[in-house]
Amino acid sequence: MKAAVILPAAGLGTRMGRSVPERAGTSRKQFMLLDGAPILLHTIRKFLSCDSVSEIVLALRKDDLAWVEGLLKEERPARPVRMVEGGDTRQQSVENALAAIGAGVELVAVHDAVRPFIEPSTIERVIREAAESGAAIVGIVPVDTVKQVRRNKIHGTLTRDRLVLAQTPQVFRHDLLRRAFAKAREDGFTGTDESSLVERLEQVEVSVVAGSDRNIKITKPSDMDLARLFLAEEKAGKKAP
Repeated sequence: MKAAVILPAAGLGTRMGRSVPERAGTSRKQFMLLDGAPILLHTIRKFLSCDSVSEIVLALRKDDLAWVEGLLKEERPARPVRMVEGGDTRQQSVENALAAIGAGVELVAVHDAVRPFIEPSTIERVIREAAESGAAIVGIVPVDTVKQVRRNKIHGTLTRDRLVLAQTPQVFRHDLLRRAFAKAREDGFTGTDESSLVERLEQVEVSVVAGSDRNIKITKPSDMDLARLFLAEEKAGKKAP
């Protein structure tokens, strides 16, 4: 079973500060150059390499639509990559993209546009799992001890073997994800990820597929140093752990 992929890329990249090269007059971390290509393009290439991906839908700010269209013409993707105008929040952007996906699509994957080091094999695994269970995300077990606090005081230590750090892609049955977004909109609920919206429906248990600590989300200037290292290792043919 194949999945349509949504890449929300309408964020302003405020945590990057002034170190981000400007595009369309504002800072955009997804457009920072990594080995001469925008981070967004590196991410798109990972999904284009997967047989389980049927199409990609980008949710972008209005000012970026024409620029990205030119970028895609140069890339000449082997399968459809479409664009929609995103919203003021990630949740609105994903919902706008979801509305552009045809009813015949059975699975929808949502992935952070600034996670360019997702392994194609992981993409294939999480799509397969969602095809069986209805909902699956990529996640990793934390290596640090996690404390529960109130203000600056510790009120408990959480057991790590019951914790997962959620990553993306997050993949769901198309109809299930639509219902989750409709319910969230009806209730005025804003989630931290797509899984949190689906969990509220209490209709399926969301599976977790093991990810990698290399699947970083580039959000601050220091992440670029790690990104350059990972890209150099990819180009050298080293396998991610």
